[in-house]
Amino acid sequence: MSTTAPDPTELSARRARIRDAHLRPSGERPASTARGLHHTALVSSDVETTIRFYQDVLGFPLTELIENRDYPGSSHFFFDIGNGNLLAFFDFPGLDVGPYAEVLGGLHHVAISVEPQRWEALVERLTEAGIEHVVHSGVSVYFRDPDGARIELIADPLGEMYGEHVL
Repeated sequence: MSTTAPDPTELSARRARIRDAHLRPSGERPASTARGLHHTALVSSDVETTIRFYQDVLGFPLTELIENRDYPGSSHFFFDIGNGNLLAFFDFPGLDVGPYAEVLGGLHHVAISVEPQRWEALVERLTEAGIEHVVHSGVSVYFRDPDGARIELIADPLGEMYGEHVL
């Protein structure tokens, strides 16, 4: 299968056209109908491994562990990622869900904002734990969780990305 690389100039022009057609200046945007992200749910192959990673390495406290109402025997568990937001997981014992894969409509990565001082300490913890990671732009660190989901810890405040306001 051969593919050709897209023309960066055409892609930039397409982004500009979409931005001009859909992005309203901040003072002209209506208020969102949502009040925030309640939780994002990922799939875990092993509940205890996931808890050790997110709670012990990353410092996100486990807040609840209950049975998944949609799949008997499955667990649904939650971690506090600050500001009233939760990162949740399901396990599906006995169901072969296969390895993590990026697919259209699927998860690319979860970006979690942390204070700059905590960001530096967490990058050190990833190193000490032997977790492969890549730092970008001095404020983002990317790594994979035990099941392969890509996670980003970003030292930028909520509503900002690399010094640009995105909210």
